[in-house]
Amino acid sequence: MVTFGTANAAPGEMDTGRLEVGETRDGSTVGLPVAVVNGAADGKTLYMQAASDGDELNGVGVIQRVLPQLDPADIAGTILVCGIVNYHAFQVAEHRNPIDDTKMNRAYPGDARGTSSERIAAATYDAAVSADLVLDLHQGSTSRMIDEVRVRCGTRHRLHNECLELAKVFGCGYILDQKGPDGQLARAAPDEGVPTVDPELGGCVGWDETSIQKGVDGVFNVLTYYDFLDGQYRPRAQTRATGFEQYGSPAGGLVDFQVDLGDRVSRGQTLFEITDVFGQQKAEVTADSSGIFWRSRRLPQVATGEYVCSVGTSLDTY
Repeated sequence: MVTFGTANAAPGEMDTGRLEVGETRDGSTVGLPVAVVNGAADGKTLYMQAASDGDELNGVGVIQRVLPQLDPADIAGTILVCGIVNYHAFQVAEHRNPIDDTKMNRAYPGDARGTSSERIAAATYDAAVSADLVLDLHQGSTSRMIDEVRVRCGTRHRLHNECLELAKVFGCGYILDQKGPDGQLARAAPDEGVPTVDPELGGCVGWDETSIQKGVDGVFNVLTYYDFLDGQYRPRAQTRATGFEQYGSPAGGLVDFQVDLGDRVSRGQTLFEITDVFGQQKAEVTADSSGIFWRSRRLPQVATGEYVCSVGTSLDTY
């Protein structure tokens, strides 16, 4: 029998339930939606979670589409799933937990007696570090972004190769291999010996079917490669960036991009221009380095110093 919250599944069974993480302001129980898929045969354990940032919904779409396709009778091992991590932010379609104004993916490994976010992080971290592999499903919030997978443990980490392999197997086409901020699950879980990656499934308002399908394909790539499911999967070469340059606006106005997501850019190439409301150019911003146009803001209006876009740099093929 495998238990995750109130979900309990014997070998060859699947069950759903709730993982209690506290109470709302009216005293109602907060329970995260969880699932256990307990395979009929022995094998590894995979932990997946989505929506640790409350407005990043593509991962929820992935889980919604993957779970109905899983038959425990065909699976070797166990799959643990938390469908919505940032409960309070999800309810109000916000990025940060409104109870403590915290970005959940900066709260790991959490604290069972801490703030709302720390308690949720602690509960889901316990599940993550009980597994052999972790997929923490994200997207570029409401920005526009290519589909990619992030390896956040750092190139000198003892599990770097294992995390990089997991990212390659997921197979979005692009990998950002750069040490992440403290408090990320993909930083914390490798310290406990568990290969962990952040698939960043595009960026949109609501969810995007193309990115969700890439995520579904990625999950099944992982399940096949790591022998949860029968079959053969050979990872394809991925474009890897180990640098990530962000660009802000030197002036207030409207952004006019000169390149598209996924385009190769050269040092000195114009990335975007800023115009006033009458169409007069106020500023032009060029690339500091060669790379790939990785991410951009969605809305055209910007203030001085506001984030506009990012370029993945130091490229190779892995």
